[in-house]
Amino acid sequence: MLNINKADLTRHHVPVSAADRFALGLVRFGIKTVDTLFSRRYGDQAVVFETIAAVPPMVAATLLHLRCLRRMLDDRGWVRTFMDEAENQRAHLMAFVALQQPRGWERLLIALGQGVFYNAFFLLYLISARTAHRFAGYLSEEAVSGYSQYLAQIESGDRGKQAAPASAIDYWDLPPDASVRDMILAMREDEAIHRDLHHVFADALAEGRDIPDRPGRLV
Repeated sequence: MLNINKADLTRHHVPVSAADRFALGLVRFGIKTVDTLFSRRYGDQAVVFETIAAVPPMVAATLLHLRCLRRMLDDRGWVRTFMDEAENQRAHLMAFVALQQPRGWERLLIALGQGVFYNAFFLLYLISARTAHRFAGYLSEEAVSGYSQYLAQIESGDRGKQAAPASAIDYWDLPPDASVRDMILAMREDEAIHRDLHHVFADALAEGRDIPDRPGRLV
């Protein structure tokens, strides 16, 4: 789990280039597609989202690792940071799966979607790492917003009092009696941190720097 100071939940990177606007447009199109497919079933949406959200940091870690080997560069801790993010997104997924088991057709859709998305994002990163990191930053921005909306929904009913899965309690070191609401709060904080890390990396690439300073100093 990432160990960085509490992040600002309202931060938004305003697009400043055509690449930024392209990345934001892709994210919003993807979110609308998932919303259309799963309507108001937020648990199903979250399962699909988290299987996709774990792809960008894994691709970034792999390609950054290889680039640092080729050019004999110090990665400044970024490879481990992106690997930790991928693990963190997987923890999000398993927590939602514990609450809501995906149906057969949803598992098939997830498998197909992940296969397409992995290859597309891999190609995007090879073409423009800056745009790929900006895309990942905007994806996490949407996650922060989505979790905030989900919190509003569950706080207006009884589901927020539902017990958090044991895996979530262990992973986020929550109190033994933690609720789903507590779990979502932790997830939203994670996504705000992911957002900042990817936008910082994209900004560094836009400024012509190969690798930013160590991530622990950035947010």
